[in-house]
Amino acid sequence: MKNNFKYIIHNNGDVSAKNPAKAIEMFPLSCGRDARKFHRQIPDYHMTPLVALPNLAHLLGVGGIYVKNEAERLHMNSFKVMGGSYAIYRLVKQILGRENEDLSFDYLTSRECHEALGNIVFCSATDGNHGRGLAWACQKLDHPCKIYVHSETSQARIRAIEHFGAEVTVVSGNYDDAVRQAAEDAKKNGWYVVSDTSWPGYEQIPTWIMQGYNSIMLEAQEQFSGMGIVKPTHVFVQAGVGALAASVVGFYSALFPNDPPLFIVVEPTKAPCVYESIAAGDGKCHSVKGDLDTIMAGLACGDPSPVAFEILRDNADIFLQVPDNVAARGMRILGCPLHGDPLVISGESGAVPLGTLFALCTDEIDPALKEALHLDMDSLIFMINTEGNTDPTEFRRILWDGKNPTPERYRVKE
Repeated sequence: MKNNFKYIIHNNGDVSAKNPAKAIEMFPLSCGRDARKFHRQIPDYHMTPLVALPNLAHLLGVGGIYVKNEAERLHMNSFKVMGGSYAIYRLVKQILGRENEDLSFDYLTSRECHEALGNIVFCSATDGNHGRGLAWACQKLDHPCKIYVHSETSQARIRAIEHFGAEVTVVSGNYDDAVRQAAEDAKKNGWYVVSDTSWPGYEQIPTWIMQGYNSIMLEAQEQFSGMGIVKPTHVFVQAGVGALAASVVGFYSALFPNDPPLFIVVEPTKAPCVYESIAAGDGKCHSVKGDLDTIMAGLACGDPSPVAFEILRDNADIFLQVPDNVAARGMRILGCPLHGDPLVISGESGAVPLGTLFALCTDEIDPALKEALHLDMDSLIFMINTEGNTDPTEFRRILWDGKNPTPERYRVKE
């Protein structure tokens, strides 16, 4: 049975069709190194594992599958803290007029720094992980944090944010409604917005957040080097507003402008804002309306970040939208691995790249997509598990109860 994934073959691996100029400007190695220098000072910082799945790779007929496991990041169960903490670091330096100095983590969390900053408040909207990371950073700084969530956000994710002392406001509507409400209230009250999505006139902080994610990429490249791998041939990356996807695509486009990996961007069918913006063909961002009701809560976004979209539009190769059952199967594959492969605990948004790869390798797909993907025994595939078990009830429903099952026609055949 042919898989009915919706896809767009965009740049199709053609380097001459791409434009890495913005990526080179936004993601030079110096920015990644600056972020990494800051992150290394954080207590309990360590490199998260780059997990190899050799037996699954053999089963799927590819050379290697490598998963950067951000579920083990700073006890935060998510990659988001890397962007939010670095953005706050850069913002604090700007507020203090010390942009050209290296400020230590100890100084940032000191009474001296707190008094120099005065009474300031940080705020943002979130689907869960970004808000928790921001709340953690604000608690370290001893400054108030206001987090806005949409009405479908789970209580487990809200409690995880409140655990770090943030005040949570629930907004009727979807994630994008929460973003707008947070921006309006911040403007009215004089708060500092630290958002991972951008809009006209608000680009600097989202850029810092994306640059903060480059710490993850530098770690991965060091780990690849230790395996004797120069770079992956394929990158599967998930997109919500597009910040992480742009960071990953931008990093590799800047590092290997003449020979980048093939970039495959994956979104939920119920919230494909980057996909629809590419499909429009006018080079601009377009919104997806509705309740964005997907199990991939971290990707349930209706408006792309313009700063991120520019990087993806100019450099990514294939855009896919996939149903929730693909993410659910990815969670089960990682959580019940082939004998000899390591177990990886992954949430819904973290597992969708692997679920997508599995479907593409085991289902019948359009010949044009198969040719564009060029998956074979020489393929070295990189992806990021962006989160662990961030919603225990939903996690059990998927892994224990079989919620969002794979349709019969796409199930594994002997």
